[in-house]
Amino acid sequence: MRNVIHVQTAHTSDLPSGTLKAVRELLLDAFDGEFSEEDWDHTVGGVHALAYDGDDLVGHGSLVQRRLLHGGRALRTGYVEGVAVRADRRRQGYGTAVMDALERVVREAYELGALSASDEGAALYSARGWGRWQGPTSVLTPAGVVLDDEDSGVFVLPVTATVDLTGEITCDWRDGDAW
Repeated sequence: MRNVIHVQTAHTSDLPSGTLKAVRELLLDAFDGEFSEEDWDHTVGGVHALAYDGDDLVGHGSLVQRRLLHGGRALRTGYVEGVAVRADRRRQGYGTAVMDALERVVREAYELGALSASDEGAALYSARGWGRWQGPTSVLTPAGVVLDDEDSGVFVLPVTATVDLTGEITCDWRDGDAW
């Protein structure tokens, strides 16, 4: 019999240090050690969705606020970070449960949801109704707007914002991966 998936949502400030340590270990494992200090910094400071199998943390995703520029507007955006499911629990509904929780927050609090997907994760987001950005992506750096030719994995989930997926979209500056 399959266990019931339990998802807890909480702000970073409400999570005990032991839980944050478990999240970081899950992310390091899920990304084969390719999860930098900057990646971790991008993951904290917002709302986390934690998926459990019993007492075991098996899935995670977080949502942080960012401003994306599109169509002459600065859009209040819920940006998804650090989505991962433990290898032995993948394709069992944990990723879906994590995204259900994060999308609920996006729909209640933001104009737009956005994320940068790995090749492995792209199918999950497409199946959930997220649209792949087809236009140019750029970054508002301290030196001005710079086109980002490397990022083709940007997905958006419009809530109240009207977007043109073929137009330009610009993200705010941060250390590490901009998107």
